[in-house]
Amino acid sequence: MRTRTAVVAALTAALVLTTAAPAPAATGRPSRAAELIGRQALAANDGWAAIGTGTTGGSAAAPDRVHVVRTRAELVAALGGDNATNAADATGKIVYVAGTVDGFEGPDGTPLDCADLADPEYSLPAYLAAYDPATWGRVNPSGPLEAARVRSVANQTRQTQINVGSNTTIIGLRGARLTGLTLMIDRVDNVIVRNIEFADARDCFPAWSPTDGDTGNWNSQYDQISVRRSEHVWIDHNTFTDGDNPDSAQPVYFGRPWQVHDGSLDVTHTASLVTVSWNRFTGRDKVMLIGSSNTVGPDVGRLDVTVRHNLFDGTLQRLPRVRFGRVDVHENHYRLGGPGFAYALGVGVQSALYAENNFFTLTGDTGPADLLYDWGGTALTERGSWVRQGDRLPRPVSLLAAYNAAHDPDLGGDAGWTPTLRAARPLPTPLVPLAVDAFAGAGRLPL
Repeated sequence: MRTRTAVVAALTAALVLTTAAPAPAATGRPSRAAELIGRQALAANDGWAAIGTGTTGGSAAAPDRVHVVRTRAELVAALGGDNATNAADATGKIVYVAGTVDGFEGPDGTPLDCADLADPEYSLPAYLAAYDPATWGRVNPSGPLEAARVRSVANQTRQTQINVGSNTTIIGLRGARLTGLTLMIDRVDNVIVRNIEFADARDCFPAWSPTDGDTGNWNSQYDQISVRRSEHVWIDHNTFTDGDNPDSAQPVYFGRPWQVHDGSLDVTHTASLVTVSWNRFTGRDKVMLIGSSNTVGPDVGRLDVTVRHNLFDGTLQRLPRVRFGRVDVHENHYRLGGPGFAYALGVGVQSALYAENNFFTLTGDTGPADLLYDWGGTALTERGSWVRQGDRLPRPVSLLAAYNAAHDPDLGGDAGWTPTLRAARPLPTPLVPLAVDAFAGAGRLPL
């Protein structure tokens, strides 16, 4: 068992290594440290992505498949050359991101905006006039303007959705940032994404869904990272934000916020064997959806995900929300509360969520009973939770007991499984904020 002194010493040594790391060489090639980390595989037993063959990404890439990219065009080229077919490129590859790569960048580097991607027959003012519930009613939009919106979405998807093939590592050099784009990991195996800030994967053409909720909602399409129908994926040391385009700044149409952002990191459509570690999710609404439908079918027996050592800072919901999968959520720090906060852990249909040694720092009137939400599930295993509420001293708390005391029906306390895929014993919960706040997010690796 690690002592507190040993843990603090290890964290301090790692911090010195990180802050003393060299910058990329003037030649534009990665430093020696970056070359070593770019070929690093997920450690044995480190979460669900370590099972079986493990996750090695592009660690075996030949020299001619190792690239440093600074533009969208260079990113697409390094991933195989043609965004439409790059998902089928299974050759080992390592892609280092330098600086900011913008999904709204044309092939010649010209900045694009939403107007450049809109179908000629689409305009937002016309859309709002046509589908106002006061005149259109509470039925789904249809007709020429909705068809034009759908064609506009297709235009944006071709531009801002970047497809990733199997056996790939995408890793940021110091200060790396991907903005206005989605990394799509779909129908592939063995992918690593590390040390990148993801910002503002905005949807130019949100859909109006009049029957979503009591009053309808705007829904957007693009996640910052989307993992679908894939296995052996490791997402590590990244930062996810809305950049300078927060949801709070969006207008209101039809009485509902104009929602231009979807998830930070969604794992859906039968994906499985994913490890999410040491990431920082800041100020986002929808963060992590595991399983996209309540329909009992192909997702059963899939969606196995490990979520460990992440910081959820000022986020509002889906931390994560789980359907079907066996999801191991351990040693994360949650700084939550305030306007708009909904819940942390969503217990969905046939989910088997195991939450251990998570630390919750709460503000406002948010309390332990607010941290769980029943989305049609029946049970979770929860142990070792600590809560710091306002100015009170931190204390161990059973989130499950607090939830059951305030809500009916009760959730059961046994998810039906016990995690075995952990590379180390869990830290004592009071040490989790010390470790996670220091080392979660982009810029903490010695690159």
